[in-house]
Amino acid sequence: MKYCPNCGKEIAEGVAYCNHCGAAVNGEKASNPQINVTINNQSAPMPTPVIPNRSIVLAIVLSLITCGIYSIYWFIVMTDEANALSNENGTSGALAFLFSLLTCGIYEIYWNYKMGQKMYKAGQLRGINISDNSVVYLILGLFGLSIISYALIQNDLNKFSA
Repeated sequence: MKYCPNCGKEIAEGVAYCNHCGAAVNGEKASNPQINVTINNQSAPMPTPVIPNRSIVLAIVLSLITCGIYSIYWFIVMTDEANALSNENGTSGALAFLFSLLTCGIYEIYWNYKMGQKMYKAGQLRGINISDNSVVYLILGLFGLSIISYALIQNDLNKFSA
């Protein structure tokens, strides 16, 4: 029996990726591994979500031209895509926006931090090198520079696009 070099869980012989953490086995570089999910004691591959490649410059320009309306949409879809990529059933994008609105932006500061963690986790699951920028995003949010953290998060999301 073999063990995963990343998480240490037991894995079957001859598999290319760990069924538990998605890490490449045998020193192979993970390009886009299938993550297995156990449903009713049966293992089934979890499909990798399709993430569109968004132009960061265009998103910023649209956010400025529409007086922030596009940034609301951008916030919502980034949140939903990060949840899908990190395999978390976290707060949906619409709910996260509502919380930010109700708390006068305080929740968005927390959101910045959580997005950094989700992007790091998504990178680990899918074998893509993404740094844990959660503290950087938190600091940007504290200083009212969330548009910069949006751009950095979108840059990380674009690494997952097909």
